[in-house]
Amino acid sequence: MPPHVAITWSPRALDRVAEVAQTIAQDRPKVVLRWLEEIMERVELLAAAPKQGRVVPELGRPEIREIFFGKYRVIYRVEVEQLVVLTVRHARRLFDPLEVEDE
Repeated sequence: MPPHVAITWSPRALDRVAEVAQTIAQDRPKVVLRWLEEIMERVELLAAAPKQGRVVPELGRPEIREIFFGKYRVIYRVEVEQLVVLTVRHARRLFDPLEVEDE
């Protein structure tokens, strides 16, 4: 695997981030932009070490991994030359395996 991989966000992941941002903005409009910047920066760190996240325990597939960002799980797939962010979900929500399937 190259030292840095490209990062792609799936439409589902972008939708989930937008939903979370809208929820945060309702109660804390001054922090929503910082939250968005920080989650994007955290994901960008994966470009140098995509396997740093743990394997999603509900799946047990080594290519499907996750990192935690605050209360949220950022679930992604490691491919040969890229990392695809599949979804972002609140850690307390029941895991839905369909969220990590290709759209």
